[in-house]
Amino acid sequence: MAYSSSSSFFTYFTVLFFVLFSFQLLGAAAKHYPVHHRHIAFHNYRDALTKSIMFFEGQRSGRLPPNQRITWRRNSGLSDGSAAHVDLVGGYYDAGDNVKFGFPMAFTTTMLSWSVIEFGGLMKGELQNAKEAIRWATDYLLKATAHPDTIYVGDAGKDHACWERPEDMDTPRSVFKIDRNTPGTEVAAETAAALAAASLVFRRSDPTYSKLLARRAIRVFEFADKYRGSYSNGLKPYVCPYYCDFSGYQDELLWGAAWLHKATKNRMYLNYIQANGQNLGADESDNTFGWDNKHVGARILLSKAFLVQKVQSLHDYKSQADNYICSLIPGTPFSSAQYTPGGLLFKMNDSNMQYVTSTSFLLVTYAKYLASAHMVVNCGGVTVTPKKLRSLAKRQVDYLLGDNPSKMSFMVGYGARYPLRIHHRGSSLPSKATHPAKIQCSAGFSIMNSQSPNPNILMGAIVGGPDQRDCFPDQRSDYEQSEPATYINAPVVGSLAYLAHSFGQL
Repeated sequence: MAYSSSSSFFTYFTVLFFVLFSFQLLGAAAKHYPVHHRHIAFHNYRDALTKSIMFFEGQRSGRLPPNQRITWRRNSGLSDGSAAHVDLVGGYYDAGDNVKFGFPMAFTTTMLSWSVIEFGGLMKGELQNAKEAIRWATDYLLKATAHPDTIYVGDAGKDHACWERPEDMDTPRSVFKIDRNTPGTEVAAETAAALAAASLVFRRSDPTYSKLLARRAIRVFEFADKYRGSYSNGLKPYVCPYYCDFSGYQDELLWGAAWLHKATKNRMYLNYIQANGQNLGADESDNTFGWDNKHVGARILLSKAFLVQKVQSLHDYKSQADNYICSLIPGTPFSSAQYTPGGLLFKMNDSNMQYVTSTSFLLVTYAKYLASAHMVVNCGGVTVTPKKLRSLAKRQVDYLLGDNPSKMSFMVGYGARYPLRIHHRGSSLPSKATHPAKIQCSAGFSIMNSQSPNPNILMGAIVGGPDQRDCFPDQRSDYEQSEPATYINAPVVGSLAYLAHSFGQL
């Protein structure tokens, strides 16, 4: 078919217009999520994302669903709570033991939810898995808070006397509660934060469940604020030294209020933050973010309200978030963070990788907020851009995945070389499928102390990681370096979703 020259001219410019317009749309869509297709990623972040979420299925307590992917696990803890005549079946074992402490599970839930809130739109097929991981936790937290002004927590004493599979547990499953007489403000406020954050995750996909979570979050926060006291005092023999709260409960109150403000849009919580922020330590210089101390997380979260939603009264939180960022950036006047010779952020010997994953998440999240507001961080005359923050986060995640002096991935099941002797009861003992007979309480210690690799792969588990000299002995008895935990994995879900998207893997 022949065309006139004028027709061809018109067609050419029509096509050109649509091409340019399409590029403009793509640019707008990716404005806050830069895509680095031109750079070849050394790591398969999508694979790591999949495994980081799958790990939570290996930590499940209760009756497992038909679509359980870590199949060497079986039902466990089916009578949990019966000692106190309550239903506490479900939830997650926090780490390598068979205990549901409550406090770390709530933080895990908050961070999984925050990962989905910020980066769920990039997760593609993993979004549903991430939401199922959150719901497994929130279903339990709803049970633990079913009675007003009461929250139930677990006991580790008897459990730690045994090295046994969760499916074989015959130790007393003692439960303790925080209530008006034995307050636990940090646990209650963190639980409120978890429920509020999760309510945002389910707002569109399950509005009824979302409203239930939000209502419970409001009630639990009221309890936390009204009956103040640390659970590390009232329940000290049972929660210390495992998850003793060293930072006080003020950080959880600020954090909980920040999440309730975000989830409910109720000005009451903004007023609460404005009136109480200083007393709750908003301007303290602590720069550690984890299950114990939430100040830094609260500053980053509240800075979004200023940067993105333009809530001017929260301006100071942007400055405080900037101070935290400046403490992390090597070569700036206010840098105080320590790094190993291989480049890993190092906070402490015990489970250092939890601070690596939580910090990396805050870096990519704050970079997103800054980019949205077209702002940077000024560190004593040194300009730090969102790109710099993402680069530092990527460096930490890459180290975790194997770009380190040991050439070892610290995520089980990822890469060619990873920890084989993780400090984890279920992973280290023969599965019920291969060894149906009961393994008695103390019989497992011979395996715990052996050099044999774990027979069951706890896919996606991130261990405590190397020491300050980048050394990792891969010893099962070394819980500081070899134990995985839910609160190590939860923040990395968001970071990996961002990186997988950035390199065109999602």
